[in-house]
Amino acid sequence: MAHDQLLLSNQLCFRFYALERELMAAYRPLLDHLGLTYAQYITLLYLWEHEKATVGELCSALSLDTGTMSPLLKRLESAGLIERHRLVSDERTVEVILTQKGRELEQKAVSIPSHIATCLLSSDRDEQGKKYAQLRQMLDETLEQLKQTRRQRDGGRYYEAK
Repeated sequence: MAHDQLLLSNQLCFRFYALERELMAAYRPLLDHLGLTYAQYITLLYLWEHEKATVGELCSALSLDTGTMSPLLKRLESAGLIERHRLVSDERTVEVILTQKGRELEQKAVSIPSHIATCLLSSDRDEQGKKYAQLRQMLDETLEQLKQTRRQRDGGRYYEAK
């Protein structure tokens, strides 16, 4: 090969792709047990933390577009985990609220993060916490750097997911 930079083994993007596939494989049985997809799970994570949110807030927080969010919310509503209501003050805005069943599911999901951390990191709890914090900080910094680079490259026409 004439260009070493094009070797698959040299591609960071391939490492992220492979990591994402393995992470989803680790999550799948845990989420199947709860009857959730990963996108539904992260939506519920946000709602467990905030109690309620508008569709726009969810899209922004989860980096999902409304074309993905709307059917996802419809399925969560059909499962009885959330309710959706249009705001009286602005009928264009839909608010999402957890139901009692949605709140109760939180207790069943509480062990998922530690299970995933054990898959990713050391089984030693103290070491695991340190590695988790370091990994999260590195990923946050990398994501922010990518966003900044994209903003600069696009001449300021870069927009966050809404």
